[in-house]
Order: sequence, then structure tokens, then C-alpha cells
Amino acid sequence: MRRKLLFGNWKMNKSIEEARAFAKESHELKKFADSINVEIGVAPTYLSLAAVKEENPELNVAAQNCHFEDHGAFTGEISIPMLKELHIDWVIIGHSERRTYFGETNEACNKKLHALTSNDMKVIYCVGETLDEFEKGLTKKVIAKQVEEGLKGLSVEQLKKVVIAYEPVWAIGTGKSASKEIAEDICGYCRELIKKNFGAVSEEIRILYGGSVKPENVHDYLMQANVDGALVGGASLKVDSFHQLIANIAK
Repeated sequence: MRRKLLFGNWKMNKSIEEARAFAKESHELKKFADSINVEIGVAPTYLSLAAVKEENPELNVAAQNCHFEDHGAFTGEISIPMLKELHIDWVIIGHSERRTYFGETNEACNKKLHALTSNDMKVIYCVGETLDEFEKGLTKKVIAKQVEEGLKGLSVEQLKKVVIAYEPVWAIGTGKSASKEIAEDICGYCRELIKKNFGAVSEEIRILYGGSVKPENVHDYLMQANVDGALVGGASLKVDSFHQLIANIAK
């Protein structure tokens, strides 16, 4: 059975000290999650990665992006060896904000996925359609392209290090959220695409839903057969709301 995964994407929020304070409180949070067999993690800014990992080495801590090269003339970028030096072994790739604001493509994501999984890093690979694409009925066409181009050329062993996160762009930070039926349909479709391209390992791959996930709706999402967890934004920034997310999964 696939273990539920709840990951908080902090985006450009929290100072180093604010992140450290959260991490100090996260020990009990992790114990609670472990007690109901839920895996948890957070993705702070680059500046706060070390502080969070130092305060709670047992907590999954992800970078929000990285470069596929180990070093070079890439101003403003961070490499895999730099992350590993901080004992960071998770990275989020292809978030819609990276795609929209910074021009990240499926091809770039593919290079990062190859580099990360080859370096024994775990990856949350984000896919999702815009409101215009959703309204035109293009969701599955968009998702298929993102999944197939993003995962192209990975071996089965590499794929086992990847978590897929379906985040409809129209539901991120908008207060809108996809229905549990839409989440289940598209997460199930992602699994079908993986099965078509990689075979039976599709049953092992965890697929998350993200997009205005809150304590009030997390239970309904995670009760769906193909939704193995959630990538959460604002509701992951405070320990009490993160605790409520975990509690509502188990209710």
C-alpha cells in the first residue's frame, strides 16, 4: 500500500528564523504523522534549508528547484552537490510558478529529473493545466505531454524516486480547488500514463494533488484511490494548520 505523503511548499515565505522556529516545533508534528503512517515534509527557501534540516534532521526537507549541472556559469542557480552537502535529498521540479514566471519547460524538467534521480535524490514533479486549458477540455492532453516529456528516458529504478504532483494552475493560490472527482480522475490518468510507459511500477508511484488544499478538504482528496497525498501551500506555513491537515487525513 502506498504511504500517504503530505508536503508543504513554502514558496517565497518565512525568514530563516521563522523557518527555524517551525522546525523546532516540527518534532511533535512528525511523531504525530508517523503514528498514523503519514509521511511529511516541507520545502523552504534555499536560505532556510540548512536551518530546518539542522533543527529537525528527521524531517523531509526539499529544495524548491535546482539546476541539472553540478557546477558552471549559471548565475543565481543551485546545484545538486550543494544541496547534498546540506543533507537535502528532496527537490520540487516543474511547479507551475516556475513554468509560468521563469519559462521552465518539460525538456528542462526532464534534464533535472535525470540528474536528480541519478544522484539518488527524490523528486516531486509537478504537472497541471491552466484555466484556459481546463475550460477548453485540454486537461488530459496537457498532462500527457508534461508526464511523458518530463519522464522521458528514465529507467524504472529512477522513476521509483519520483512523486508526481497534479496541481491545476487555476487552483493554486486562488482559493478555488478542483473537486475530489477531478483530482481522482487526473491522478488516475497520470497513473495510466506511467503504466503505459513504464509498466507495473505505476502501482508503486505516489501521485499527489495540490491546489488550495486546506484542513477542511484534505480528507476528501486523500480518500480517493489514486490520490496518495497532497502538496500544500499556505496551509503548511503554520504548525497548527499543518497538524490539522494530518489530523483530518486520519479522521
